[in-house]
Amino acid sequence: MIKIIKSSEFEKDCIVHKTINSTSITSSVAMIIANIIKRGDEALHEYTERFDECSLKSFELPKDAMEKALKNLDPDFIKIMERAAKNIEDFHRNQIQKGFDLPPRNGIILGQKVNPIERVGVYVPGGSASYPSSVLMNCIPAKIAGVKEIIIATPPSPLCNIDCEDDICQVDGITCVNGIDIRVIAAAKIAGADRIFTIGGAQAIAALAFGTASIPRVDKITGPGNAYVAEAKRQVFGIVGIDMVAGPSDILIIADANANPELIAADMLSQCEHGPDSPAVLITNSKSLADKVKKEIEEQLSLLPRKEIARKAVDDHGLIIVTKSIDESFELSNTISPEHLEIMLEEPFNYLDKVINAGSVFLGKYTPEAIADYYAGPNHTLPTSGTSRFSSPLSVEDFIKKTSYTYYSKDALKAASEDVIRFAEEEGLRAHALSISKRV
Repeated sequence: MIKIIKSSEFEKDCIVHKTINSTSITSSVAMIIANIIKRGDEALHEYTERFDECSLKSFELPKDAMEKALKNLDPDFIKIMERAAKNIEDFHRNQIQKGFDLPPRNGIILGQKVNPIERVGVYVPGGSASYPSSVLMNCIPAKIAGVKEIIIATPPSPLCNIDCEDDICQVDGITCVNGIDIRVIAAAKIAGADRIFTIGGAQAIAALAFGTASIPRVDKITGPGNAYVAEAKRQVFGIVGIDMVAGPSDILIIADANANPELIAADMLSQCEHGPDSPAVLITNSKSLADKVKKEIEEQLSLLPRKEIARKAVDDHGLIIVTKSIDESFELSNTISPEHLEIMLEEPFNYLDKVINAGSVFLGKYTPEAIADYYAGPNHTLPTSGTSRFSSPLSVEDFIKKTSYTYYSKDALKAASEDVIRFAEEEGLRAHALSISKRV
C-alpha cells in the first residue's frame, strides 16, 4: 500500500532509484561484451539461444518484412501510427539546427557546421510488451536529422524456434515475422528505419558498438532497455555515443484539493505498470486529497492486468507527500527532478515557470502523461532517476554533431601571435609557441 508522509519526513533517497547496477550485472555485461568482441556472430548465436530461447539462421529480417507487416496489420492501427508519426515529426522539425558563419573581421573567419551522425542503432525492448512507440520516438528524430542509416535491434520472441523469414506466423497470439511483432516492424517502416535485426540484451548493444560479420557497427546507440541493456550502453560509451543510461520510468504529480483523485490514481498506476521499480509520487498540500488518492489506487490496482507488477511498484516506490503549500510542492518536485511531471492545478500555465527540473511537463487534468507516450509529439525518451537536473529528452540534436572551423590570414595571425605565444609558454607548451612564432 502506498505511503503518505509529511514533507518534513521526506528523504530523496527513499524514491530516487539508483542507476548504478550491481557488481554481478556489471561483470556479466563485461563478459558478454568481451565475448562478442572476440567471437562475433558465433557468440551472438549462443546468447540468442541461451537468453531468448530462439535459434535463427539469420539475424536480419528479410527485405520484404516491413511490407509484409503493413499488409498483415490492422489498417486502423496503421493510420493511428501514421497520425502519431506526423505529430512527432511536426514537433521535432522545430529542433533542426543549422551551422553559422560569423562575419569576417580583420582576416579572421569563424564558424560551425552541422552534420548528421552516419549510422545509428536503435534498441527496441521485447519481453512482455510491444513497443512500436519507441520505434517512432527514436527513428523519426534521427531521420529528420539526416542520419544515413538507421538500424533497429530488438529481441525475438522466445517461442520463435522456427524459421519464418518467408511467412507470417503466430507467436503467443501475436502476428510476427521471424519472431518480431509486426507492429514493431510496421512502425519501423513508417518511421523510416533501414534494417531490423533480431538481437536483444547486452549482446545486441555489444554487436552494434563493435560490429560483427552480420551486424554493422554503428556510431551511436539510442533506445530503452532493461538493467543489462543500460549497463551495456554505459560500458560501450566512448566507443560509440549513447543517448542516456536510463533507469525505471517515473512520474510525479502536483495537485491541490480541487484535483480529481480518480485521475491522479490512474496516472500514477500508468507508470507503476511499467515495472516493479517504477516510482510514482504525488505531492499535494491537501491531506484529504492524499487519503482519497490512496484509496483510489487500491481500488484501481485490483483491476489491472499487470496488477502484480504495479502492486510491487506502488508498495516499494510509491509515495504521497503532503506539503504546507503549492510553492513547497514545486520546491520538492525540483529536488526530485522527475521524468514526467503532471501539474494537476487550475490554470496550470501559471505554474510552468516554477518548474526547473523535469523531463517533460503535462499541464491540466486533460493531459495525462500517456498522451505523450504515444501521440502528442514531444519525445517520450526522457531523463530518468533524477537526471533531468542535467539532461534533456531525446531530440534531433542527439543525432547530429557539430564541427567548428577557423581561418586566420597572415596579418591576423601576426596580430594575435604575442598573446598566443605567451599563453602557450605560461602552460609550458613550447612546441605550441613555436608553431606560432615560426609563421610570424
